[in-house]
Amino acid sequence: MVRILLAEDEEILRMLIVDTLEDEGYEIVEAADGEEAISYLNKEQFDLLIVDYMMPGKTGLEVIKEVKSNPTLTSMKILMLSAKSQQEDQQKVLAVGADMFLSKPFSPMYLIELLEELLG
Repeated sequence: MVRILLAEDEEILRMLIVDTLEDEGYEIVEAADGEEAISYLNKEQFDLLIVDYMMPGKTGLEVIKEVKSNPTLTSMKILMLSAKSQQEDQQKVLAVGADMFLSKPFSPMYLIELLEELLG
């Protein structure tokens, strides 16, 4: 089973994503901020990280930088969610190591399509 860490500070959006992805058979672990996400990443293995750009504690960019600096995590796929959808924001996210960028708001079905593409 594919394990996903979802780091999103908006509880309602987190619940929507969890419900959508669990219905598709994914195992989801939730983190409400960047610090909690890092804590999970240091203790458990995940196939994919879905991370929000703007979160308390550590931003999504900071989380990605920590993931990419950890040799045991470099193969994990990363999808960045953000309401910041300007081209320069997307380029910044991809430059630090995210595999894909998804602008908010988004369709849950589109999220599933992106995950299938990312995970093969």
